[in-house]
Amino acid sequence: MSETLELYDYWRSSAAYRVRIGLNLKGLGYASHPVNLAPGASEQLSEAYRAVNPQQRVPTLVTGAGALGQSLAILEWLDETCPEPPLLPADPWLRAEARAFALSIACEIHPMGNLSVLRQLGQQFGAGEGELQAWRERWFGAGMAALEAQLAARPASTYAFGDTPCLADICLVPQAYNCRRFGIDLSPYPRLCAVTAAAEAHPAFAAAAPERQPDAPSLK
Repeated sequence: MSETLELYDYWRSSAAYRVRIGLNLKGLGYASHPVNLAPGASEQLSEAYRAVNPQQRVPTLVTGAGALGQSLAILEWLDETCPEPPLLPADPWLRAEARAFALSIACEIHPMGNLSVLRQLGQQFGAGEGELQAWRERWFGAGMAALEAQLAARPASTYAFGDTPCLADICLVPQAYNCRRFGIDLSPYPRLCAVTAAAEAHPAFAAAAPERQPDAPSLK
């Protein structure tokens, strides 16, 4: 791919973390444009960023064709335009399983911890930090337990669906990071922990880690 890619990003965004991993796995360079999502800054709500992404969320990938939001759509586009190495297994059934695993995280677990959801719980229902933590523990725990059962039914492998990382691992690692960040106990999920550890040791995942992003030091 010869075109210049621009990623609107935030160091702690799980969805942006996924895209960084995907870009790194593909060996694609990109220009990073940090968007500070932290309360008090909320740069994603600015009119300038609305012009980039009307959903006012990160990530946004700007390409020669235009701007694209939603991390899984971005990863699919990357896989179609830069097919090596692939982000999904070759076997059709494994591809479907890997997609289901990734979608469980992106559509069911991750949204329950979104800043916008937690903010609304506080504003509309008066939820304090204790209630918000109980909320995270309830939904993150239930989701991770289901993923553990899915992997436990499969033969052991280095990564979630084989010996090369795929879309499932790309979604799992940021979610595991979020769980650790909020003190969610991952010890009941040994298969998830083993896969996460293997993926985090991969150079493409390590380079995408939140603490290694250019905006991390100034926004902590």
